[in-house]
Amino acid sequence: MIERWSRDQVLALAPDASSQKAAQGLSSPAKWLVRGMSGEVLFGECKGSGAKPYQSCVDLSEPAYRCSCPSRKFPCKHCLGLLLSWSADGVPDLAVPPWAAEWIDQRAARAAKAEARVEAARAAASAEPGGSGAVPSGARAEQASGRPDTRTVRQARVAAGLSELERWLGDQVRHGLAGADPADWQGLAKRLVDAQAPGVASIASRLARVPGQEGWPARLLEEYALLKLLVVAYTRRAELPAPLAQTVLQRVGFPVAREDVLAGQPVRDEWDVIGTRDEEVDRLLTRRVWLRGRASGRAAVVLSFAPPGQPLDASLVAGTAVEADLAFYPGAAPLRALVAVRHRMAEPHTAAPPGLTPDAALDELAAAIAGDPWVDSWPLLLSGVVPGSAQVGGLPLHPRHRDPWRLLAVSGGHPVTMSAEWTPQGLRPLMTWDEGRAVLL
Repeated sequence: MIERWSRDQVLALAPDASSQKAAQGLSSPAKWLVRGMSGEVLFGECKGSGAKPYQSCVDLSEPAYRCSCPSRKFPCKHCLGLLLSWSADGVPDLAVPPWAAEWIDQRAARAAKAEARVEAARAAASAEPGGSGAVPSGARAEQASGRPDTRTVRQARVAAGLSELERWLGDQVRHGLAGADPADWQGLAKRLVDAQAPGVASIASRLARVPGQEGWPARLLEEYALLKLLVVAYTRRAELPAPLAQTVLQRVGFPVAREDVLAGQPVRDEWDVIGTRDEEVDRLLTRRVWLRGRASGRAAVVLSFAPPGQPLDASLVAGTAVEADLAFYPGAAPLRALVAVRHRMAEPHTAAPPGLTPDAALDELAAAIAGDPWVDSWPLLLSGVVPGSAQVGGLPLHPRHRDPWRLLAVSGGHPVTMSAEWTPQGLRPLMTWDEGRAVLL
């Protein structure tokens, strides 16, 4: 029998507040002409404004969603309402209708083709000289940007843009931080985009958010120092160890092809989905899904992107565990990953997963920053910590996340297991567990 998700877990999948509200109105059995479940497939026919009911289906093994309604939101209110109904009282066991069976068969065929492509990419990587499924070298990552002449042109543009950045940083330090002008940072970011260094441009654009923060002069100087370090590292990347050179190239903005990532050696584990965070940056929606491996102890983040109005990937549900192969992007402190193969459907947590002590978490963070000095977020799973209004286990909370009343209420002054996103400004609480059930924060 499949363990049902909690109401909070279902609502966390909604793309916005209006979808949450609409879904709650559709959670009543009276809204559905048919509701049923067969194995890992949840399906139903919901009354709509037209003559034909909307056909909604959820494959709980991914999860994945399908609905015949015209909504561009994903998952739509009908799939969410069906999930809420299942979460609250369950649904009867019924045979899968033909329209749902056809969709499930199509998904299975696509999954088989995708797995075959992954295996072919790994075989090709192993067959290369010095291969064996190793991650691409720094040179190969640069080649992913285009033909040799195009690559050379881009390298020249990036070098010129970073040279200008280095001169600009020197001027800023000489003139003093008090004269910092946000308009200068925005102009610098645009010039770095023109120089085809989007990663550095993103760092420069966030400088405008630093003034006004607590202790902003020190924070701004830290950002300047990290930019300077990145410029020097890119200039001297040929002298760096291969993993660190990969990190530098990606931080500057050189892409790594998805096929190259999937060709690397995967890490199979039972991955706890310990939280998600959505944000909009430069008119692009970004979803970070944080994971921790139970056997490997590794941290991971799966990213998805979408323009405003388009759906983000909702296949990883916070508060569940999924057995899967993760393929990590190469680097000195690998964190970003792709889900290569799923071996078992996601199962809701029935107990808090094993976490780290604050001291062990700090050791892990120190190792990550030593490998990648530009890391600005990292997932932590802390156990046996008593949360306070401004700190958890001696680790400070982010200024925007102080007085975490829901976390304090669950804790009641007692030690808890909780997940959080570490940032240089402090922790952002993600999730805790109450009597074994995940509570989203």
